[in-house]
Amino acid sequence: MAKRIGILTAGGDCPGINATIRGVCKTAIHQYGIEVIGFHDGFQGAITGDYEEMTDNSLTGLLYMGGTVLGTSRAKPFKQFPADTFNKADAMVANFEKLGLDAIVCIGGNGTQKTAYKMVQRGINVVSIPKTIDNDVWGTDQTFGFDTAVSIATEAIDRLHSTASSHKRVMVIEVMGHKAGWISLYSGMAGGGDIILLPELEYQIDSICNAVYSRIHKGKAYSIVVVAEGLPTDGQSNAGEYIARKIRETMGLETRETVLGYVQRGGAPTSFDRNLATRMGGYATDLIVREDYGRMVALQGTLITSVPLEEVGGKTRMVPSDHDLIVEGRKMGICFG
Repeated sequence: MAKRIGILTAGGDCPGINATIRGVCKTAIHQYGIEVIGFHDGFQGAITGDYEEMTDNSLTGLLYMGGTVLGTSRAKPFKQFPADTFNKADAMVANFEKLGLDAIVCIGGNGTQKTAYKMVQRGINVVSIPKTIDNDVWGTDQTFGFDTAVSIATEAIDRLHSTASSHKRVMVIEVMGHKAGWISLYSGMAGGGDIILLPELEYQIDSICNAVYSRIHKGKAYSIVVVAEGLPTDGQSNAGEYIARKIRETMGLETRETVLGYVQRGGAPTSFDRNLATRMGGYATDLIVREDYGRMVALQGTLITSVPLEEVGGKTRMVPSDHDLIVEGRKMGICFG
């Protein structure tokens, strides 16, 4: 059985990372008597050998803490630049061997999953855990951090209703989601958005304006438009600004845009994300104990399971056009572009 393992967090910060670290480490320490090495700043720490010993005391308070106590970066060990004076991947492998690690847990999003699989191909024992508020990692029904981001975005939409109603405005709120519109869909539906725009669904400005006009014709003097940041635009403006400007120019209505931004990624995770992170972290340690390497922990239905890393890399989990929230939203008269 593994006696010493490493753990790192890579990519963007996300609510629930610390809860996941806690789940991995507490299970390793208490259940299996495994030592855990935590690398600082993602793969950068693995490359340079910057680490700390994870103890029961160092895990105190992590469950509800946002961000990552280990730090993070977007360093890519398998990407070499002309200015690099040494091979980063070789340095990382050498550090793992020097520390006597039996396996490594990588917590991160799509990019991290691709790197984790490259580590497997180098012969490293890897188990990964998906992390992103965008909820777009292939192979899992949900990632921790998503529920928190949706809750934050929903509260923001709720607050915009009162301003929109008071001033009879069209309020456009831009939420995160580069390629996939999961946050836009879920927060838009939960927050009572009138128009919800996703990168996966084509849209027409005329259709959006017609939806606004229809509401005005029915005596509803304001509209809430929820937009994913990855929505295609003119290439010169961000998504929220572009949609707001087009509505303003086409209809002559007072329109305001709000970009929610990084606030969606900060702060304490919701209870759902804390529990999901804890379950995923513990399961990752169980996989290591079973020597079931080269796999990513996944939530499928209500069960925690795992999928091969080779099936994950390079894929993005998109919102299907027949998603039940979209189908139900259309029945209710919500415009999706």
